[in-house]
Amino acid sequence: MRYNELGRTGVTVSEIGFGAWAIALDWWGKKVEEDEAVRMLRRAHDLGITLFETADMYGRGKSERLIGRAFEGRMDEVVVSTKFGYDFAGAEQIGHAELPQRFDEEFARAALRASLERLGARKVGIYGLHNPKMPHVRDDGIFRTLDGIVGDGLADTYQAALGPAIGWAREGLEAMERPGLGAVQTVYNVLEQTPGRELLERAAERGVGVLARVPDASGILTGRVGADTKIDEKDHRSVRKGEWIRASLEKVEQLRPIAERNGLGIAELAVKFITGSRGISSVLPTLTSVEEVEQYAAMSGCTDVPAGDMAEIRRIYDGWPAYELKGEAA
Repeated sequence: MRYNELGRTGVTVSEIGFGAWAIALDWWGKKVEEDEAVRMLRRAHDLGITLFETADMYGRGKSERLIGRAFEGRMDEVVVSTKFGYDFAGAEQIGHAELPQRFDEEFARAALRASLERLGARKVGIYGLHNPKMPHVRDDGIFRTLDGIVGDGLADTYQAALGPAIGWAREGLEAMERPGLGAVQTVYNVLEQTPGRELLERAAERGVGVLARVPDASGILTGRVGADTKIDEKDHRSVRKGEWIRASLEKVEQLRPIAERNGLGIAELAVKFITGSRGISSVLPTLTSVEEVEQYAAMSGCTDVPAGDMAEIRRIYDGWPAYELKGEAA
C-alpha cells in the first residue's frame, strides 16, 4: 500500500481508502450484515488501508458505529473522515431525496460530538461539509467554525465533499480559496473526468488534497454492471440509465487496448489512472465485501500507467460528448 500526504495538511492517508457508506445502507445492490462489515473494515486495515470515509447520516450513525466497533481501542491507527450537514434527526428519508441541511456552529459541534461518541474517538482525521451548496461555500461563519474545531484539536483538517451529483466545479473552486481547507472530494474516473481535472489543477496550486469517489463509474469499470443489468430503483445507481450504461460500455472498449498493453484489467487501469493523476491523495471505492476490499487494496503499488498512456486516456476522453454538470446557478 502506498501512502500520500493529504495536500499540505500533514495528514497521511492510504492511496486506497474505504468508502464506508454502503456498509450501513442497502443502496449499492447488497445489504451488508454488521459482522461482515466489521470483517471488511479490519481486513482493509490488515492490508494497509488507513483512510475510512463515512458520514453521520449513513444509516443515521450506523456506519460510524461499525467503524468504532471494528477499531475499538485503536482508533489512533486509522484516519477517519466523517461529514456533517444533514439534519436527519426526526426527518424521514424518502428514497434518495436530500434532507434539510444545517452548517451553523451549534449544529456542527453537536454533530461532531455525536460522531465522536459513535466512533469512540477523541478526534477525527478529517471533518467534512457534506454536499455544501454555493451559499454554504460563501458563508464565512461556517469556515470559522471549522477552523475552530481544528484549533480545538477535535479534527486534524476539514474537507468539502462535493455532490451529490457529478459536477459542482464552482463550489469546489471557491471552497479551495479557504486557507484552512485540507481537501475536496469529488467524482473522478476515466469515464467522468469533468470537473475533476479542473479541480485537480486548482488543488495542486493551493496545496489541497483530492479524494476521488466512484472510481468504478458505478460498476461499469469492474464489470459488475453490464448492458443487461437490472438496477433496482432503491439502488443508488438507478440514476444511471440504460443509454448511459450502453454508451459507457462502448467507451470501455476504446480503453481496453491501453489496459492490455500494460498487463492490467480495466478496473486496475481505471484505478491506476486516478492514482497517477497529479493531486490525488486517495481513491474511495464503495465496498460491499471482503473480496472487493482485497481487490482494491491490491491495486495500490502495482505497475504505474506510463505518461504516454495517461495522455492517451485523456485524449480519448476529450473525443467523447460532454455531459451535463450539476451545481448552483449562483
